[in-house]
Amino acid sequence: MHASTPAVARHRLLDLAEHWNNHATSAAADTSSGAFNVWGNSFAREFLPGPGERVTVGGVPFVFPAGADRGDNVRCAGQHVGVPHGEYDWIHLLAAGERRVEDEVALHFADGQVDFEAVRVSDFWAAPAVFGEREAFRTPVMHYPHHVQQGVPALLWAQRIPVTRRAPLAAVRLPDHIALHVFAMTLEQIDRGAPR
Repeated sequence: MHASTPAVARHRLLDLAEHWNNHATSAAADTSSGAFNVWGNSFAREFLPGPGERVTVGGVPFVFPAGADRGDNVRCAGQHVGVPHGEYDWIHLLAAGERRVEDEVALHFADGQVDFEAVRVSDFWAAPAVFGEREAFRTPVMHYPHHVQQGVPALLWAQRIPVTRRAPLAAVRLPDHIALHVFAMTLEQIDRGAPR
């Protein structure tokens, strides 16, 4: 019988700034600057991590969006996100949905193979996690274009997508689904060590 060394997780935190295309957060003094959805609702920035802050949710590190003129999250429209080549086990997302979102991501491997995996994210609108996500952040209020709505939370979820192929991953293509918003992405590689 062989004993093996404990598995150790290694994380690669991705910079999504070049793909930001939506303003999902706003300050209480300027609620009209956010437009997470078509009605102009947005997350209350004062209850979220600071711009560029490193946060950990369920043991997974993320970098919270720093924000820019073009946005603070990726409203999914088929963006091709290049990743450092490597074998990964999980793709972790900080994400939110306008209602429930069910779609697929395309995983592009260095050898040209492409796998499709499901991505499912629950509603941001004070709803329970219907896909087994972990609640990452909750704002106790929601911003409307012209006011702060008390007592209506907005939720940001931590969800994960498996990478089952044992080959170097080269890119992730997000779905063409404008109701899915990705705020941060982290790749996880499990180092299982060699049997001894």
